[in-house]
Amino acid sequence: MAAASSLGCRLKALARILGLGLLLGVSVAHADVYFVNVSGLGGEADYEQRFAALAADLDRITKAGGATSHVVTLSGSQATREHLQQALQDIAAAAHADDVLVLTLVGHGSFDGTQYKFNLPGPDVSGEQLADWCDKIAATRQLIVNTTSASGGSVKALQRHDRVVIAATKTGTEKNATVFARYWVEALQDPGADTDKNQIITGLEAFQYATRKTAAFYETEKRLATEHAVFEEGGKAAPVRDAAADSDAGRMLASFALVRLGGDAQVANDPAKLVLLKQKEQLEQRIDLLKYQRAAMPADEYGTQLSQTLVALAKVQQELDK
Repeated sequence: MAAASSLGCRLKALARILGLGLLLGVSVAHADVYFVNVSGLGGEADYEQRFAALAADLDRITKAGGATSHVVTLSGSQATREHLQQALQDIAAAAHADDVLVLTLVGHGSFDGTQYKFNLPGPDVSGEQLADWCDKIAATRQLIVNTTSASGGSVKALQRHDRVVIAATKTGTEKNATVFARYWVEALQDPGADTDKNQIITGLEAFQYATRKTAAFYETEKRLATEHAVFEEGGKAAPVRDAAADSDAGRMLASFALVRLGGDAQVANDPAKLVLLKQKEQLEQRIDLLKYQRAAMPADEYGTQLSQTLVALAKVQQELDK
């Protein structure tokens, strides 16, 4: 009975792996990435300037993503519910299933114990409204980065089976203005965030960088931390703070390639080499997936597949370096 139970567990694990493999395969197959960056209502001059500056940085960073990046940035008086809805409707009309959506919210949020709202000039937008607009977008890989106060209150409304949601606060009751937004944007500009040195800053790497910096900020200022960032993947589990605490947590988030560095950034703007770059990303994802599969695979099969993938990756890199 124990052996049968063990085999059942391994088969379930393998099923999850195969599902993840399909997801990761989609993530790099000629996908376009649609970035929507929104800085909401500041309420006072200091916050207005801070939020506008972060939106400008996000606009610049995401527009540097090459020919496959499509960027809409809404800031100041343009960041209304109507304009945000229109931007997402335009993407819904253009995006395909293998494309990617990355929606980043900067500013203030509110939570009344039941419903989260993103504060905008004019009418606010609720988490349920955001989810409804994003649900109409065919892109089957979506990342929503909610850096606002009380953003933890938005997770339940936004979560979906093919979506990752990041919130700057663990609940809707953490209502102070956050510093996570500053460090999230910093992560997308700092090569130090690329911890595995593969010339790509992923969603997981940016999250880990921003959470480290946020914690250090409160320690340095000798202040009690009023925000605790979390992420939720796949719409099935409670949000988590630490990917290392759960072997499954962070794998979807790590599949989002947000920023390319160095030579890869130049290649992203070279249509002739863009296919090779996609192949490189796919092979790197395959290596990560094999490492995840290792416990459920015969040792010789794991070694063979890993060796073949590493050789293929080396050949693609040689072509990129020419």
